[in-house]
Amino acid sequence: MTSLDKPTEDAQDAQDDARAVTEAALFEAFGGVRGMVETVMPGLLFVTIFTINKDLHWAAIAALAVSLLLVVIRLVRRDTVKHAFSGVFGVAFGVVFAMMTGNAKDFYLPGMLYTLGLAVAYIATTLAGVPLIGLMLGPVFKENLSWRTRNPGRKQAYTKASWAWGLIMLAKCAVLFPLYWWGDTTQFGWVLIALKIPPFLLAVWLTWVFLAKAPPPIDVFAEMEAEEQAEKERKAAFASERGDAPAPARHRRQA
Repeated sequence: MTSLDKPTEDAQDAQDDARAVTEAALFEAFGGVRGMVETVMPGLLFVTIFTINKDLHWAAIAALAVSLLLVVIRLVRRDTVKHAFSGVFGVAFGVVFAMMTGNAKDFYLPGMLYTLGLAVAYIATTLAGVPLIGLMLGPVFKENLSWRTRNPGRKQAYTKASWAWGLIMLAKCAVLFPLYWWGDTTQFGWVLIALKIPPFLLAVWLTWVFLAKAPPPIDVFAEMEAEEQAEKERKAAFASERGDAPAPARHRRQA
């Protein structure tokens, strides 16, 4: 290995490490495989039961029960429950809507409205210069909002990622809402389930691509800890200097 090869290899290793950190952070932020399963399972169970017996009540009860079961499993395993809890709330709202109207398609309506609202939020925050994906992932990468003013490369990556999330969600809504109004209930349910994971994976993959090429995050927590440590050292040095200095003479003259 020549001296010219080593910096190149070191840079490649640093880039690989940054990509690995980005992948792990995205996996944590969006729940990973288990989070996707918890997102799909209640709706899949609902549409399966409704397809078989057309019984709205049993389908709704089964969907809500499996959502609660997923939360209990996470609690028993002492895992993070935020994804499971969000699923329970979504299913509960869907059950209430469907029971109130008697229309099985309304089970999916709260989730569709949430998707539409989130798409608008991604686009609006991006146009405002504070892309939502950056607000979400900043704490995960321990950079908080430092990317807004101190790391323009990451702000650009977050902007691209937010555009991707917003447009993908709008495209999903453009397919689902016409089916909600005019499609068959069973067919609509299966199309919705089919569109749960692929658009999500596409958005996550594009986010990974944009962030993997971006500069590394600025660890503001490490900076704060370093500043606190430096302040302690300054105080210790100041106290040491005061302790080593000779005490002033109290009496210059003797009586």
